[in-house]
Amino acid sequence: MKSLMVPRLQRIMAGASPLIFVLATGLIAFSAYGCVYALRKPFTAASFVGMQIGGVQYKIALVIAQVAGYALSKFVGIRMIAALGANRRAYTLLLLSSVASISLLGFALASPVWGIFWMFVNGFPLGMAWGVVFGYLEGRRVTELLAAMLCINFILSSAWVKTVGKWVMLEHQVSEHWMPFVVAMIFFPILLLCIWLLEHIPHPSEADRAARQERQPMSKMDQNRLLKKYAPGLVMLTLVYLLLTIIRDVRDNFAVELWSEMGMGGQAGILTSAEIPIAVLVLSCIGALSVIRNNRMALWINHAVIMLGALMALLTTWLFHQQLLTPWWWMMLSGTGIFGAYILFNGVIFDRLLAAFKEQGNVGFLMYIADAIGYLGSVSALLWRNFGQTQLSWVEFFGQLCWIGGIGIMVLTAFSWWYFHRRFNLIQG
Repeated sequence: MKSLMVPRLQRIMAGASPLIFVLATGLIAFSAYGCVYALRKPFTAASFVGMQIGGVQYKIALVIAQVAGYALSKFVGIRMIAALGANRRAYTLLLLSSVASISLLGFALASPVWGIFWMFVNGFPLGMAWGVVFGYLEGRRVTELLAAMLCINFILSSAWVKTVGKWVMLEHQVSEHWMPFVVAMIFFPILLLCIWLLEHIPHPSEADRAARQERQPMSKMDQNRLLKKYAPGLVMLTLVYLLLTIIRDVRDNFAVELWSEMGMGGQAGILTSAEIPIAVLVLSCIGALSVIRNNRMALWINHAVIMLGALMALLTTWLFHQQLLTPWWWMMLSGTGIFGAYILFNGVIFDRLLAAFKEQGNVGFLMYIADAIGYLGSVSALLWRNFGQTQLSWVEFFGQLCWIGGIGIMVLTAFSWWYFHRRFNLIQG
């Protein structure tokens, strides 16, 4: 692994033009996390029709198990990612990915009951992978652009991995239990290359540190101080992210069921075709935020974009139920609103928050608090769907989440804006 530290490529990238740097760095980060998705999401391309465990649909049980591992990982990551030094990122990412891959082999070989255990094991290490990858990107003047390129994985890679999973099953007759491991092995060599490339991304420059504050590992004392200082606003933002995570997870994990209920399940490409316009729109919108140099103004605009995304989800859901939008347009437009807001939380809004209030720290700490709560909410929503809302179809359930979540997001975001605006004025005064 010593070759990971060879500085030659690092010097080349440091001397590149800003555009080349953004494109190269963004592509490396996107590819790395896209490969992580190949270790996490392919099983959702299967339906496991007719299978149940303890009265729970087998696929729901698998999703709950993986998300439970993912949520537990986020709680561990609150401390671990916040304290992770730059010299340990590559080794950490390699270890996390290896454990996740081995768990998929266990899933393929195990009985259905033990398959739930292996899916929990799969979720646990992968929950920390995002924080490791984002550590290479934060604290830069172009963090929005890089974060947008990284987080497009939430849209494109999830859909693409499920498409590959469908292809493996349909064209090569791989069983639903073996398919996740086969897909993971297709992408794992690419992941190794991406880890090597990530290590050669230059560290933030002096100009980056001046514009966005220097990012450092945080001690427990640093973490507690930051939480106490901004507790009310951070609670509001965490609750917004909780609602966004629930809506996004249902849409992502049960996309196959949503499209099938709307009569379009026989089209394997539909899992990707509706996501490409979302990726382009979200990347353009969030990338454009990087031109705003005033961190305070960017923080307020971030709040406005989140409220706009929630409004889009509300409005397009109403239009769909009035039969004024086709299923494709509903999934694309509501997805644009939800993913646009969701991706802002995965690095962008917290990066601007730290910079606006001149706090050093790091984004990983705040992000993992929000993620831990968000994924607990996702598990709770799935349990509610299985035991309390069994009469609802997935389309009806997703529609209800858009209504309830959309209203809640708008109200909570307004309170967050009010708190941080007031806090900033007190500091300035």
